[in-house]
Amino acid sequence: MSENADSATATTGAIRNHVGEPLVVLTDVEKFFGELHVLQNINLTIGKGEVVVVIGPSGSGKSTLCRSINRLETIQSGTISIDGVPLPSEGNGLAKLRADVGMVFQSFNLFAHKTILDNVTLGPIKVRKLSNAEARKRGMELLTRVGVQDQAEKYPAQLSGGQQQRVAIARALAMNPKVILFDEPTSALDPEMVNEVLDVMVDLARQGMTMVVVTHEMGFARKAANRVVFMADGQIVEEADPDTFFTAPKSARAKDFLSKILTH
Repeated sequence: MSENADSATATTGAIRNHVGEPLVVLTDVEKFFGELHVLQNINLTIGKGEVVVVIGPSGSGKSTLCRSINRLETIQSGTISIDGVPLPSEGNGLAKLRADVGMVFQSFNLFAHKTILDNVTLGPIKVRKLSNAEARKRGMELLTRVGVQDQAEKYPAQLSGGQQQRVAIARALAMNPKVILFDEPTSALDPEMVNEVLDVMVDLARQGMTMVVVTHEMGFARKAANRVVFMADGQIVEEADPDTFFTAPKSARAKDFLSKILTH
């Protein structure tokens, strides 16, 4: 398992953001896929400015947890709130709340028939009601921020995977979200492209963006997380700051997981 972020960022020391009042709150969340109990009694509070990295073996419920926060997955019971507002089940309220929750997927999900800049400006124009000129100015600022400003008039197929994922991050930022969810954002990338995406994410963490990151990149977790949440079999087994988790995990399940991934 990769520790790609180590080499790119180890020299600057770990980031530990100031954590503000609760922003994302999951209470007694339960989720089933048929008979499969994929989220079991999930209780998790994420503060403003906090970077929470969710790790665990495949099938542990990590991505389902992430996708439940903006209701891409529905839950059977429990509550999820964003900045004090319960997540609506549907309709305009859900669309409005989702606008405050950015999402970066494993696959880039860019519109193939639109230019890079158009991909970034579509949401702000349609949802935030920005003018074309405002959205394009902001879009170029964000493409510059993630280092792909020279690609603005190209189409997604003309970009590398790493460039496309950086565009996806710019697209999420364009909505001025309160929190960004990352669902294994580097797992579809060739190894040499991983660090360019992780570096952008580290910069976001340094700037105080609230982030929930499902990832296999242990180096990023060590570098940027305020807290590591370890999941297995649909449950949160353990959570701690990175230094504590990686050096002194408490549960046998976490010890076993780390012994397997940190020796490869």
